[in-house]
Amino acid sequence: MRFYLIIICFLITGAALGQQITDAIEPEGGSVSQVVTGSDEVVAGLFAKKAGRPVRAEKFMVVAANPLAVEAGVNILAKGGSAADAMVAVQAVLGLVEPQSSGLGGGAFLVWYDEATSSITTLDGRETAPLSVTPKLFLDKHGEPIGFYDAVVGGLSVGTPGTPALLDDMHKRWGRMSWSDLFVDATMLARSGFAVSPRLANLIERDAERLMRYTVTADYFLPGGVPLSVGTILKNSEYAETLQIIAEEGSRTFYSGRIAQEIEKTVQYSNDNPGVLSQRDLAAYQVKQRDPVCVKYRKYDVCGMGPPSSGGLTIGQILGQLNQYDLAALGPDSPESWRLIGDASRLAFADRGRYMADSDFVPMPTKGLLDPAYLFARSSLLNTDLALKEVVPGNPDFDHALIWSDDESFELPSTSHISIVDSFGNVASMTTTIENAFGSRLMVNGFLLNNELTDFSFRTHRDGVPVANAIAPGKRPRSSMSPTIILRDGEPVLAIGSPGGSRIIGYTAKTIISYIDWGMNIQEAISSPHVINRFGVFDIEQDTLAENLTPALEAMGFQVKARELNSGLHAIAIGDGLQGGADPRREGIAMGH
Repeated sequence: MRFYLIIICFLITGAALGQQITDAIEPEGGSVSQVVTGSDEVVAGLFAKKAGRPVRAEKFMVVAANPLAVEAGVNILAKGGSAADAMVAVQAVLGLVEPQSSGLGGGAFLVWYDEATSSITTLDGRETAPLSVTPKLFLDKHGEPIGFYDAVVGGLSVGTPGTPALLDDMHKRWGRMSWSDLFVDATMLARSGFAVSPRLANLIERDAERLMRYTVTADYFLPGGVPLSVGTILKNSEYAETLQIIAEEGSRTFYSGRIAQEIEKTVQYSNDNPGVLSQRDLAAYQVKQRDPVCVKYRKYDVCGMGPPSSGGLTIGQILGQLNQYDLAALGPDSPESWRLIGDASRLAFADRGRYMADSDFVPMPTKGLLDPAYLFARSSLLNTDLALKEVVPGNPDFDHALIWSDDESFELPSTSHISIVDSFGNVASMTTTIENAFGSRLMVNGFLLNNELTDFSFRTHRDGVPVANAIAPGKRPRSSMSPTIILRDGEPVLAIGSPGGSRIIGYTAKTIISYIDWGMNIQEAISSPHVINRFGVFDIEQDTLAENLTPALEAMGFQVKARELNSGLHAIAIGDGLQGGADPRREGIAMGH
């Protein structure tokens, strides 16, 4: 019932926003098309469900997790801004209206296609571990890992935020509009207030006990001890002031001066689980340009983020193994398709758990993991009729001979994804997060601080063998965020990504396969049910016809579990115009002109 309430709410909201956007760009002529997914088009076969038609546009498009954020991005593009300009505006609004997922207190990865140079650039705005951390940060007095939420809630888990610096770096490289103009919509909205969405209200209610631990956070999300309800007009004057400062002085003001002082105070002193993040860490933070990770799949080049993200590598490994199999002939209804996809994913996740981490600290076999010969050898393990009984990491070629132990860290599903194409032909795919829903639950200057350090392995060693993703001063925790841009003959054809913890990888891979191999339009591909296997258990999206796969998969030897799989896929297909798709499982929309 809640899902349908969300759809009804945003059908109303989306209609109003569509009119506002149309009015805003009327002087330039044309019209804006917008949609709330989950409408009336049906995908045939096992995956029959209301999938919706993609949004179509000619000049530009934004797809993001909240209509108000999409409106802000489209406003910028309609004024002649670039995708980089629009991304700043979208993120500024998301930090207000979807604060549980991303914001100034978190980090992000960007994959950018530059039309002028026909090149892919990836920027790493991931959080860093404070310089004062020790390997024992998440261990008790007996040397055993503390409980997950004992680490999450409070200052102990807070890493150095990277999102403000990433937005600034992106704008300096590819922006066309004045930096200060990009925060106008978010600042006005923070001052005038916005209607609390069903998803935000639901998450506040579910997390009320943790949100109540800290006065500033409780006063904002649970005024008078009562969780905010759907439709409540919520204002955030402190956030408006913070945005105004950043708009006037640039992102470095976030990393020094009063904002940095307040962050340090909140992390170290204003909570019952203090951390060590300091002004020194904030002042030292830098965005890093990384080499993109690209793999050939069919006739396409699938390009994503490299380490410290595991997303580009793991998706690349999944698709690279499946290159040997004719999924198009098998089709989405075939249990055999999902056996191949599921076990290819398990093999990739085995490599992920052992080898993938921040490559600035850990020599990684990046080339070896994507070497076609290595992937062919791994894919040969799939030449069977049954589920793999045992899945272990492979032995890719190393530049250095090293031995690592398997990681046991995990990521909970939060985060947000934004896809944008501008009128100049630039394409931006950015995944942004504060990690767990509501992050550390610490609020400062109108925004929440991340709990990103819990993406490190709590253990540094297993049986005396070091873990690649162990914490270290200045290190960036491994991530599953998978912003992706797909090229064909050097031209972009798809921008895609999703939230969802470590399931991000499976959500994104499934959608790419559905679009490329099974010929679904991008909205059908996003809306089709999830069938995900990371560590041996097949997670099948409950209350969908994909549950009909269960008997066949169990007969193959898989353990199967039906469960809610709450992705937030946002994608734009590029070809004969633009086609946008937004995930019906959340509140996002696609809007273009």
